Amino acid sequence: PTENLHIQPTMSTSSICCECLVHTCRRKKELKARTVWLGHPEKCEEKYPKNAIKNQKYNIVTFVPGVLYQQFKFFLNLYFLVVACSQFVPSLKIGYLYTYWAPLGFVLAVTMVREAVDEVRRCRRDKEMNSQLYSKLTVRVRKAHLIPADMIFMRTSEKTGSCFIRTDQLDGETDWKLRIAVACTQRLPALGDLFSISAYVYAQKPELDIHSFEGNFTREDCDPPIHDSLSIENTLWASTVVASGTVIGVVIYTGKEMRSVLNTSQSKNKVGLLDLELNRLTKALFLAQVVLSVVMVALQGFLGPWFRNLFRFVVLFSYIIPISLRVNLDMGKSAYGWMIMKDENIPGTVVRTSTIPEELGRLVYLLTDKTGTLTQNEMVFKRLHLGTVSYGTDTMDEIQSHIIQSYAQVSTPSRKPQPPAPKVRKSVSSRIHEAVKAIALCHNVTPVYESRVNGVSTEPESTEADQDFSDDNRTYQASSPDEVALVRWTESVGLTLVNRDLMSLQLKTPAGHILTYYILQIFPFTSESKRMGIIVREEATGDITFYMKGADVAMASIVQYNDWLEEECGNMAREGLRTLVVAKKSLTEEQYQDFESRYNQAKLSIHDRALKVAAVVESLEREMELLCLTGVEDQLQADVRPTLELLRNAGIKIWMLTGDKLETATCIAKSSHLVSRNQDVHVFRPVSNRGEAHLELNSFRRKHDCALVISGDSLEVCLRYYEHEFVELACQCPAVVCCRCSPTQKAQIVRLLQQHTDNRTCAIGDGGNDVSMIQAADCGIGIEGKEGKQASLAADFSITQFKHIGRLLMVHGRNSYKRSAALGQFVMHRGMIISTMQAVFSSIFYFASVPLYQGFLMVGYATIYTMFPVFSLVLDQDVKPEMALLYPELYKDLTKGRSLSFKTFLIWVLISVYQGGILMYGALVLFDQEFVHVVAISFTALILTELLMVALMVRTWHWLMVVAELISLGCYLASLAFLNEYFDLSFITTRVFLWKVCVITLVSCLPLYIIKYLKRKFSPPSYSKLSS
Repeated sequence: PTENLHIQPTMSTSSICCECLVHTCRRKKELKARTVWLGHPEKCEEKYPKNAIKNQKYNIVTFVPGVLYQQFKFFLNLYFLVVACSQFVPSLKIGYLYTYWAPLGFVLAVTMVREAVDEVRRCRRDKEMNSQLYSKLTVRVRKAHLIPADMIFMRTSEKTGSCFIRTDQLDGETDWKLRIAVACTQRLPALGDLFSISAYVYAQKPELDIHSFEGNFTREDCDPPIHDSLSIENTLWASTVVASGTVIGVVIYTGKEMRSVLNTSQSKNKVGLLDLELNRLTKALFLAQVVLSVVMVALQGFLGPWFRNLFRFVVLFSYIIPISLRVNLDMGKSAYGWMIMKDENIPGTVVRTSTIPEELGRLVYLLTDKTGTLTQNEMVFKRLHLGTVSYGTDTMDEIQSHIIQSYAQVSTPSRKPQPPAPKVRKSVSSRIHEAVKAIALCHNVTPVYESRVNGVSTEPESTEADQDFSDDNRTYQASSPDEVALVRWTESVGLTLVNRDLMSLQLKTPAGHILTYYILQIFPFTSESKRMGIIVREEATGDITFYMKGADVAMASIVQYNDWLEEECGNMAREGLRTLVVAKKSLTEEQYQDFESRYNQAKLSIHDRALKVAAVVESLEREMELLCLTGVEDQLQADVRPTLELLRNAGIKIWMLTGDKLETATCIAKSSHLVSRNQDVHVFRPVSNRGEAHLELNSFRRKHDCALVISGDSLEVCLRYYEHEFVELACQCPAVVCCRCSPTQKAQIVRLLQQHTDNRTCAIGDGGNDVSMIQAADCGIGIEGKEGKQASLAADFSITQFKHIGRLLMVHGRNSYKRSAALGQFVMHRGMIISTMQAVFSSIFYFASVPLYQGFLMVGYATIYTMFPVFSLVLDQDVKPEMALLYPELYKDLTKGRSLSFKTFLIWVLISVYQGGILMYGALVLFDQEFVHVVAISFTALILTELLMVALMVRTWHWLMVVAELISLGCYLASLAFLNEYFDLSFITTRVFLWKVCVITLVSCLPLYIIKYLKRKFSPPSYSKLSS
């Protein structure tokens, strides 16, 4: 039966209030071991989690309470709710109800709509990912498809009974992994037999570790029953991709129990630093408001029901904290998001979290993944060095002609193989021939042919005889992409690997002849030995040769003395190439027989087997003939170097967190200029206990200005014993590279930086293994890579290329932060100025708690009269985008948070008090007989002052700003005709009114214009120096 078995999930997130309910209602379900019967789902007693992705934050029931909770947990909104509710009490009522409830309702409506839109988008994305169907319990996955759930590998279309999988989405490693099907089920004659046998899989309880597994396979219907132990090499974890053949597996873990999900942290609701700063300022304003109210009641002499009067004053001065602050900021955030998505210089950028665009302007740490983020994960052969001569990409045709020439000589029948002439320097041609042949033979690569039917590739055919070794349908498979690059290169120069099985290799010469080599022994690559070897016997001549290739550190002591290897390895590493040293040794039949007997004996020993085997192999690894040095490049993404340099100049510290090997990570750090050329690199030695960690930290402390490279295991030991010391030292480094990092460790490093430095962090990645890190960071950026969309869906911002991050931070981050800071403070100023006028008015009129402006004047003041010009500040910019990118040093100023601080806030408070006082006293001094005239003069002057203040703040004029100013002025003048209950229309049209308004406005604004002019002249900010 088919049922929806959906693709790999990431942790669902529910709002905090719902989490509390869930935790109290039911305990977390305990993870258990399980037994899965083949073809008998009805035998399964337990219920297991659904295999569906869920990125939504709310559901139908929790949406409204969830959003309301997120809104009212902010002091600002809670305060407005209390003030609005107080208006239902008759003795506290001041003015009309709608003056308090209409703005609050509007704020909540805007927020609800925005959250609903985000939620619908998330729901659609989940649906799209969950719509892929698989057959239940036993799943067939074709080549190049993602594995949907954690499975045990039962059967494959490959004859060898094994397949390769790509795990870079799970652990960040670029090497392909070999997985082996359960022998019992692979041997079954037909696929259908899987369901007719009586067999089951026992699997341990779900665990975090992606590199280990314990289980058993049991078949009961044969005599005796078959028991096979299962280990990690029989598993196919979700989020990996099948690289060869078609696989069939039985599902053991789904949903929340899968390895990839257990390694994913829950996403949190992110709140920007600017929002937290504004929240602090609103608390300070509230304090000021209460103090002011107490002062007013005290000046009254605490007469009568003073407590009620106190509350009336609090409500009266409630405009000190403007409710429009949240609306303006939220609409501003949406505007910045829209600008980012519409920017033609960074096409395809998507803003998924519209609440934190200002964070992009405050970042200090950038934590980046390597594979697929900085690199394309495509290996290209770049350099062949023979000691005296070096070949690069532009001279490969010379190698090709040498190969064609040497094989043309070999294939002429008249020549007999001559004994090698001793001590005579070989010609360049023969040395090239030897080197290319060694590279073509010394590897673990298998060529695969897929027969094509009408252009559609089908499964590999069962017989080899009728397979054509044509170049167009051959693909190579290997555990390492470096090896594939080497074999592809030998093919490009004329020596092609056409077939391989366990016993032999076949090469095709440029002339089309097939050369067969028998594989006598293979010594695989390990991270300890850092080299691999192979012994082959040529079919035509019977010559036995031992070939070996490996890292220069491992091979330097093995090859014969030479004076160029170390220097050339250094040169290639500086270019960012991965180097491999290739060597050979010719063996006589006697030497090989002697080696084989000792080797087999060592393999049978019971004690110290590994050591004895290594010792026997090492006896061969002496005085080998150095053939060549190869350089392979992992191609970087477009413009990675200039982008990293730009970020470094902007004062951003870059940490590279990767699951890949130490050598590879160091190599990429150098080639991408993450570590600059003249910088030392300190490789943190592997440590396993407290003492070793202590010594290693001390030796690292003595180094200055050098980049740190550390592995995940050593990092864990350091954090266990010396967390504070380690973070302190690491934060002083210009660059840090962490290799062999698990997804959970990546997130842990992000949280460490947040706790110890109080700086803002940004994480960028492209794979499923980066999701935890992206969700933990203050600002998560996902790259839509070849490896699927998991990271980009979980991120706050999604980009298509790494280089776009430069513009995203330098231009959009800068603008978003600067604009929001200006907008927030101006909206506060708008509230404080009217509260100052109210205070002056009340103190003159016997401390009466009576509003100065009634009903619509207050609503109009906060909306149509000043809203458009104030909001037009979101179009302001202090420097042009080109300038911001040309001088990234300007970004350093932003991280200090000087655009919005208590200092700038106090300046605005002083401006508000000065202007409020001038407007009110001026109106009172100049007013004639009637109170109505005071209201008319002061309110008109107030509106003009606000419009002039917006003009004073603008740094770069935009045509929409001018339109906004004119519209607001027009609205006010037009509305004067309808405001006869507040204004005396006959007085407004007189000259006396006009000159009084003009004088008051001039006195309130002119000094500020003069101060701004003098400041720009004598103490200009850094950006104005550049723009001038």
